[in-house]
Amino acid sequence: MAYREVAVFEVREVLRLWLALLAFRRIAEMVRCDRKTVTKIVRIAEGHGLVQTDSPDRLTDDFVGGVMAELAPKVPDRHGEAWNVLVGHRGKLEGWRNDDVPAVKMVELLGRQGVVVPERTLNRYLAAEFGSPERSTVPVVDGEPGVELQVDFGELGRMFDEETGKKRRVWALVFTAGVSRHTFVWLSFNQNLGTVIDGCEAAWQFFGGVFRVLVPDNMATVVTKADALDPVLNVAFVEYAQSRGFLIDPARVRAPQDKGRVERAVQFVQTSFWAGEDFGCLAEAQTAAELWCASRAGLRTHGTTQAQPAVMFADIEAPALLPAPEERYDLPIYRTAKVARDHHISVGKSLYSVPGDLIGTTVDVRADKVLVKIFAAGQLVKCHPRQKPGARVTDPADLPSERTDYAMRDIESQRRQAYRRGESIGAFTDVILDGPLPWTRMRHVYKLFRTCDRYGNDRVNTACERAVDAGATSVTTIVGMVERALEAEQATAEPPPPDNVIVGRFARDASHFATGREVTRRATPAPCPRRSPPS
Repeated sequence: MAYREVAVFEVREVLRLWLALLAFRRIAEMVRCDRKTVTKIVRIAEGHGLVQTDSPDRLTDDFVGGVMAELAPKVPDRHGEAWNVLVGHRGKLEGWRNDDVPAVKMVELLGRQGVVVPERTLNRYLAAEFGSPERSTVPVVDGEPGVELQVDFGELGRMFDEETGKKRRVWALVFTAGVSRHTFVWLSFNQNLGTVIDGCEAAWQFFGGVFRVLVPDNMATVVTKADALDPVLNVAFVEYAQSRGFLIDPARVRAPQDKGRVERAVQFVQTSFWAGEDFGCLAEAQTAAELWCASRAGLRTHGTTQAQPAVMFADIEAPALLPAPEERYDLPIYRTAKVARDHHISVGKSLYSVPGDLIGTTVDVRADKVLVKIFAAGQLVKCHPRQKPGARVTDPADLPSERTDYAMRDIESQRRQAYRRGESIGAFTDVILDGPLPWTRMRHVYKLFRTCDRYGNDRVNTACERAVDAGATSVTTIVGMVERALEAEQATAEPPPPDNVIVGRFARDASHFATGREVTRRATPAPCPRRSPPS
């Protein structure tokens, strides 16, 4: 006979009747169980110290629970061959379990390795070794009205796109109020940052105000790096949230219960709004979606609140919202750029100057329709007006002083510098720059300035005066005149006394060693003639 599990109330009733001095057979009849079961229950209770003279108050939950623990049959640990095979892959199964790989996928992965096991056996093994995969949930309270707005993307289907001439996937960005469950839908062909911000802007207009907290999932356009405690948010979206006054509280990864209201709303949009429809274009679908949100979805009786979402929203949530924005948000561009050797960076196909000490480094850029802000190590180093593609904006202060005039083609600055060096130098500079394209002659002026730095302004000024009178226009002529004049000066100048003679402390003048006697050299005697031998 198969074992029938005995309920708690049956154990309690058996013991209560036994304390009332009823016989085992009578107890079995009244409780409708086997007499052997009654005997077993009483014997276990006696082992726990129960006697027939005790009061029924002794039958507490703890006492009965102790009897139940011993009463349950001990099932022998008998497993089949498939179970034993899984034991050899325990480590691999544990890793998959930690990565939330479903059991049906595990069966497939094991099959690729030649391990064939029933999915039911695998589920029993996983439950026995690692615990039940099911996680309990608790209902989350609604919170205060007008505070929380949940948002999530949901795929609807495909629609013809007039711009591309192709059918494209249509996404619904669904917004659901936390208390009233009032819903707004924004349709798009993509899920980028611009779409999310456009959807938020449309939602504020639909609701008539801004919610204080936005609860998105971990969409890449909002959350750069997901984390249960400290998620890294997209800087551009954070700036948008700051401009509208709401906070961002992303849901945890693989935790749909954190935004359960919008999760169910997405399914409702897919089935009640989109299913069976054939919209001609995205604009037509968006108009229909807003009408559906205000009427069909907004005026139905919600299953949880038992109220109409639109009516409930208007009564308790709308008054608590922040004011809706009056102007459209200007979406900025965030990027990094490397400072080139020409002191500029490229943003939106335009060039903007950066201080020279940042050449070769990478800077952070924020650009909107009005300004381009450049940051280095978190500090604002430059701000320029936004330019059209192909334009260039250069701040002379960002360039080396010796190259500023040339880079900016500042002819008047060169003239001012020349006249400060000398009147004739300025006059000769005017001659150099005289013409329809004076900036093409700026290099000649720089050569003239270098000549001044090498030989002095006075010498060059004199040469320029003579050159102007003679009608000369070449800087090379000026250089030659200055060099010849310098050579002439050096030739006529008296040589200075030698400065490399070292005079000793005890040295004497050469006259000290003169004797006053004339020294005559003795004449060398002539050699004697050689005599010939006698004949």
